Amino acid sequence: MRLVRFLLRYYPPGIILEYEQASQVRTKTIDLLDLTERTNVFELVAQLQQSEPLITANKVDQVSKLLLKLQSKLCSLDKHKYVHYKTLRTHVLPVTNVCFNKSGSKFISGSYDRTCKVWDTHKATELHVLDGHKNVVYAVAFNNPFGDKIVTGSFDRTAKLWSTETGKCYHTFKGHTAEIVCVAFNPSSTLVATGSMDTMGKIWDVESGSEMACLQGHTSEIISIQFSNLGDKVVTGSFDNSVSIWDVESGHKILSLLGHRGEISNAVISYDDSLIASGSMDKTCKLWDTRSGTCVETLYGHTDEVLDIAFDHRGRQLLSASADTTARVFDVATFKCLSTFVGHEREISKATFNPSGKRVATASSDSTVRIWDIASSNCLQVLEGHTDEVFSCQFNYSGDMLISGSKDNTCRLWRDENAERMAAA
Repeated sequence: MRLVRFLLRYYPPGIILEYEQASQVRTKTIDLLDLTERTNVFELVAQLQQSEPLITANKVDQVSKLLLKLQSKLCSLDKHKYVHYKTLRTHVLPVTNVCFNKSGSKFISGSYDRTCKVWDTHKATELHVLDGHKNVVYAVAFNNPFGDKIVTGSFDRTAKLWSTETGKCYHTFKGHTAEIVCVAFNPSSTLVATGSMDTMGKIWDVESGSEMACLQGHTSEIISIQFSNLGDKVVTGSFDNSVSIWDVESGHKILSLLGHRGEISNAVISYDDSLIASGSMDKTCKLWDTRSGTCVETLYGHTDEVLDIAFDHRGRQLLSASADTTARVFDVATFKCLSTFVGHEREISKATFNPSGKRVATASSDSTVRIWDIASSNCLQVLEGHTDEVFSCQFNYSGDMLISGSKDNTCRLWRDENAERMAAA
């Protein structure tokens, strides 16, 4: 093996080793999820050198400098203050979902008008209209980190795979017998998973477009679906009050996670695949051990339905959003509530961490997006301008831009005020 180069990954923290073996370039990732401002970088490099043959003695200084740079980035203060950049009247009928590609250079929007549109973020211009569905386009996703493909799920009972660059439809995935409401790519972008109101999940091959597995076992609609980071498992959440873990290769159910007394609103898996979190209409969140399926802890505090949950990039914190107008952040190791965010006037339908995991954005039926500081629980900003419920918000990878989607048929782009000043200069 011959080392070609090192690459830094900020979120979640790690380094990527690019190397050559048998005339082929390969990559290996070293996760550094526990890297903090208190970490002795030189001791860490010594440990890595002992366990990783590609980190030879003559590479120690280079790796040390990279990790010091990574540590400095992770420990830097979040100073972003967001200002309105653009309002895009993206569709003639209500928007259903929006999301960025990894860099934030493009975003996509699904709509009741039966289309998905691809947008240039910085120019705020439409690149492609992905037209072909015969009913609402409800779920949309990029194959991040690559970003060259898009999957759309529709109420017409099909999903479609598209080229980001050309807008060409590669495949139409047919087989569901009811509306498709959630979609996901696996980490290597070779498979697509779809979840439907027909109670089934399906796994599709990106190259051939063929169905690889049918996930049967839920007794009500599947409303969330996600691949594990290793790509060997799929996690589904359902209105039957349960979460299921499935084997990707065989399509067989590995475990059913039972214990909620209300419908599941979302189920997510941590970056290291060790924990699954579920949010429910029973006002609680639960943490589950992925291997055993046992409930590690039930997280209480909300006084109304939990509508959304999310892990931070490291999988160390869990964020919950509720119909009780609040959001909360929990430490997944101690199960303690670190922050409670109070200020919205109506339910919070979407919540997300910024890349560093130090701040949170919440989208609410009160037509606003709010930015919160986790350490203090303070509301740092109220982003106003939408005239109807805001149901979606997402940061880009660098954290200097935010997108929000609303039932007022618009998407609003918000970016750091320093970037706005530089653009105006």
